[in-house]
Amino acid sequence: MKLQSLFYTIYFIIISIFFSDSIIPNYEKFSSPEGTLNYRILYPNNFDSSNKYPLHIFLHGIGERGSDNELQLTYVDKVFLNKKNYENYPAIIVFPQSPLNDNWSSRILTGNIKSQVFPENERPTNSLKLVMKLMDSLVNETYVNNNKVYLSGLSNGAMGSFELLKHRPNMFASAVLICGGGNPLWAKEFAKSTPVWIAHGSKDKVVHPDFSLKMTEAIIREGGSPKLTLYENVYHDSWNNVFDDPGFLKWIYSHSRN
Repeated sequence: MKLQSLFYTIYFIIISIFFSDSIIPNYEKFSSPEGTLNYRILYPNNFDSSNKYPLHIFLHGIGERGSDNELQLTYVDKVFLNKKNYENYPAIIVFPQSPLNDNWSSRILTGNIKSQVFPENERPTNSLKLVMKLMDSLVNETYVNNNKVYLSGLSNGAMGSFELLKHRPNMFASAVLICGGGNPLWAKEFAKSTPVWIAHGSKDKVVHPDFSLKMTEAIIREGGSPKLTLYENVYHDSWNNVFDDPGFLKWIYSHSRN
């Protein structure tokens, strides 16, 4: 019995040490007449509401939808929840979660991945509407630096991010859009106001890289100067390449709205 008791004591000490170092975003819920939106929010270390901080929203992919308010953190632990990044890039980071019966994008799916349709004037999904309302409320907080509001998303989240840029062209200081797509006609709304980094895997068989290339061309046509990264021999998981890149956070946080 004494040996068993000692084992459990050591076990709980190890577990306590492990979790004391974990960075765990707070569980939150946003409500409006359109419904409710689960989200997690990470505040900087030693957060002080009398100071001003950058605000960063991340939109997950289609596989992380749900009601647990946890799946949306699936791929972000090594970048946003990394202790070194947490200390070097203090920001308020928001991770909303779309429910299973909805998503971030108004795209129309077809049988061919190269012919998915992004209607020019389609109304945003209910989940994206809630994200816009959440962001509208957060940017009004006194502790948010309105010149340093950032956006990133992967796959369906990148598609929703392109729509978010269309509807809020003057909100974001920069955006990183990974393996997504959108309607090239939207580019005229944000091309000159928001620096974007568009990334895609050259062998993506879920969202064809042509969608990112077309958005890049459209932004250039409308007077913007996007950063484009096409990862050689990479499939749909190009977010791993972006999140492994030490220049990701450095790039996105280097921008500020004038």
